[in-house]
Amino acid sequence: MSPLTFRPAQQAERPGRGVGRRALLTGAGAAAALGVTGCGTGFRDSPAGSGGGQSGGPLRVLIGSSGDAETRAVRAALADWSKRSGIEARLSVAADLPQQLSQGMAAGSPPDVFYIAPEEFAAYAGNGSLEPYGARMYDDFYPSLLESFRYEGKLVCVPKDSSTLALFINDELWRRAGLTAKDYPGTWDELHAVARRLSSGRRAGLTFDPQWQRVGAFMAQAGGHLVDRRGRADVDTPENEKALAFVKEMLASKALAYPGALDAGWGGEAFGNESAAMAVEGNWTVGALANDFPDLKYTVVPLPKGPEGPGTLQFTNGWGVAADSANTTAAVDLVRYLVSANAQMTFAKKLGFMPSIELLDERWRKEFPKQSAFLDGVPYAQGVPPVKGIKEVLAEFGAELEGLAGKKPKDILRSVHSALKAVTG
Repeated sequence: MSPLTFRPAQQAERPGRGVGRRALLTGAGAAAALGVTGCGTGFRDSPAGSGGGQSGGPLRVLIGSSGDAETRAVRAALADWSKRSGIEARLSVAADLPQQLSQGMAAGSPPDVFYIAPEEFAAYAGNGSLEPYGARMYDDFYPSLLESFRYEGKLVCVPKDSSTLALFINDELWRRAGLTAKDYPGTWDELHAVARRLSSGRRAGLTFDPQWQRVGAFMAQAGGHLVDRRGRADVDTPENEKALAFVKEMLASKALAYPGALDAGWGGEAFGNESAAMAVEGNWTVGALANDFPDLKYTVVPLPKGPEGPGTLQFTNGWGVAADSANTTAAVDLVRYLVSANAQMTFAKKLGFMPSIELLDERWRKEFPKQSAFLDGVPYAQGVPPVKGIKEVLAEFGAELEGLAGKKPKDILRSVHSALKAVTG
């Protein structure tokens, strides 16, 4: 299986509520607002652009796509906005989004609108490459998602979608082990116990990838994180050591196996081909399983609580607008349309991602009742800190976690803490 639908993860310190629900639409976009029918909630659906202040031709939109379904969905949304606004929006799909975006920025000819990952965000925000349009948007977004796109206290971009981690359980393997719904694990001890019970021969009871983007959920459950509330490195802590020690213990008992040890490319593949009975994965996995393992029956439940309570990680991308765009009025208006309630629900139905705005909570749960566990984790999810250099630090963390079975958790945390401190100051 080719894991085309895998989406890399993000992390940030658990924030406060931050902003309220008031509308902050200002400028030319407000005068041009055209309500889109649907939603019926407090988050007003997108206005189409007025065309005011436009120059430089059609809007150029650059994305990194997980496959044909995502490309078609974005192209259809752009066509709908263009029909409403009278402004053409041309889509380009990057083979290597970070590289192509960097090259465009360096050459002074960036796309007008583009996907921006939290791992890349701080570097572009820091050098002035991004139009800080965030304050011009409605603020019904999940506060935790917004924290991944703040720079020096200013909301620069807004999140386009949301994903979290949950526990996937193979229904048939669960039944064969004599387990019922009453046995769904609610604590670390219960998770370890059922994972051992489900392990048999070459099949692991549990799998997830050796990277912070999975192990970080256990850190959160232990009360740990990557940075403190000032944005300083806070990796080498007793809480994080407790989390890594638990993961190491599961590896030692063979209740847990990394996907590579199961001849799989990622956790979703190991779960899909039944070389693992459970997996810690995100809601992108739903689409991957439907595509590659359509007959698999499974249940998704929230991750178990750790010593300090519930914890998970959140993943997102933002919509970036180039500061050098000649079409910022139209670009911001296009983003406003793309994050509107109706547009986000359309993306959710086509691609499986959760919306980034809170008021769609009930509507999304009714549409996807079997995936509610993902939405349950949003209030306490952690995301990628908006720190320059975080991408390289997370890559180093992953390399260290590959060898967790033979290393001391304290040594791994000390190394990663040092690397993160070097970029946070």
